[in-house]
Amino acid sequence: MQEFAQSIDIREDDPYGLLKFAVENEIDLTIAITERAIKSDIAAVFQANGKAIFAPSAQSAGYIINKSQSKRFLYKLKAPIPRFGIFEKFQIASEYLKEANYPLVVRCDNFPYDRLCCVNYETAKNYAQELFMRGEKKVLVEEYIYGHEFTVYVVTDGYHAIPLSVVSNFKFTESGNGGFLTNGVGAYVPDYRISQEIIDKLFQEVVLNVLNSLEKRGAPYLGILGVDAVLTGPETYTCLDLKPFLQEFDAQAVINMVEENLIELFEACANGFFADEYEDIITNDSCSVSCLIRSASEGIVIPNLDCVDSEVSFINVSRNKYYEYITSKGSNLVLTSCAKTITRAKKILAEDINLIKFSAMKYRGDII
Repeated sequence: MQEFAQSIDIREDDPYGLLKFAVENEIDLTIAITERAIKSDIAAVFQANGKAIFAPSAQSAGYIINKSQSKRFLYKLKAPIPRFGIFEKFQIASEYLKEANYPLVVRCDNFPYDRLCCVNYETAKNYAQELFMRGEKKVLVEEYIYGHEFTVYVVTDGYHAIPLSVVSNFKFTESGNGGFLTNGVGAYVPDYRISQEIIDKLFQEVVLNVLNSLEKRGAPYLGILGVDAVLTGPETYTCLDLKPFLQEFDAQAVINMVEENLIELFEACANGFFADEYEDIITNDSCSVSCLIRSASEGIVIPNLDCVDSEVSFINVSRNKYYEYITSKGSNLVLTSCAKTITRAKKILAEDINLIKFSAMKYRGDII
């Protein structure tokens, strides 16, 4: 990170430390993108001190970030969601799992949202027990929905919302939807499988209902709101999740599509003139494909990273004394290629992945 920007030793969930830095350095606009920063209520702290910030309040984001609260919220709004249960005791969860239909998803309530797609009772019971034993206060169980997964992103000032992008995403770590279920390991934009009718329907039934309800509760949501969904039929969908801001595996792919000046767009939301200045968000006709690169081991040199045509978003990579890029264990970086067609973008991405191949490298092969 220090190669591209000046690093400041302030925690993301220290809003007063960040406010002090913003004031001292005359920062005109702050953009909070992490859930820890948003949950610390950085938006309220900055707004109370007259500093522009593009971020939802902790109160409004609680309905998005806290998964049990989010599920109840969507249920009350009559959004099409999977059947679910919320449990505070393992014994009750175990009894529920005995009678449940499989496959289903067992997940924790808060960040980092660990979850597992379970095909039988033993797997589900053991994972639920593991979550409770490590101190989770609530465990969620929901049916697994088959279909094409996608995310609709909108930009909003809490009162006015405009669609930003529709993203096709890959959630499982292995090709063919095998391995672990994650927040995402790759994406492509735009998602041609999602019709304008589905987008309009989801916008009316989920996005506007969520924003209107939060406004009525005195907690308007300002920022980027993502709706994870599954296409279950030509004209039907199921809403899986709500997301604050762009996810790291698809952020660059979405940004590649946007022709607007993002700073001006976010400033309009933060300063209260979004509805006056924007009727839509201008996008281009490019296509982008993103792929998360993981490593099973740490300390391995990533070759040729400076030679790729794809854009590189670093997650957890360091450099050694020879200025070589070094892996950490787990997620390392996202490669995003952009072209006029999805096919061409996939070809560029495949070439770049082959260029940087290293031992213990992991990625989902069917993205390309």
